[in-house]
Amino acid sequence: MLRIACANAYPAIMDACEEAMRALLARSVQRVPCVGCTTVQSLSNHWPCLLPQAGPGAKHTRAIELADWQHELLQADPGPFVRGLFHSDGSRFDNRVTIAGKTYSYSRYMLSNESTDILEICGFALDLLGVEWRYNRRNSLSVARRDSVEILDLHVGPKR
Repeated sequence: MLRIACANAYPAIMDACEEAMRALLARSVQRVPCVGCTTVQSLSNHWPCLLPQAGPGAKHTRAIELADWQHELLQADPGPFVRGLFHSDGSRFDNRVTIAGKTYSYSRYMLSNESTDILEICGFALDLLGVEWRYNRRNSLSVARRDSVEILDLHVGPKR
């Protein structure tokens, strides 16, 4: 079974998850409401073929590697992959800093994940898009340069 927990605040992300499940494999998709979220799920024995990274235990305690065919898809079109990562574990916000009494504001993306493998794959995908990024903590990466934020705006878009 494939289960994706989606915050109720973003119904378009739920719709996109259901659309993707139906397009790939699922004959039926269920939405199971919970407090503050809805689980979008589909039952099939073949989900592990499409998502070999799935497995028992927390993802940050096991290796997360792309299969060769997934790596080829990522290289061909990294935008949807990056959008999925930032919609699930990331954010876009205005960062404000004060320097010598003057306040500056600029847009910034951040992605947090306890899996270093996922952060590395994200960094690889950002490199493919020409996005400058850096680690700002051990479990987080940041995109703050104006031109790189503009590139991500084209690929990620707002959560809805």
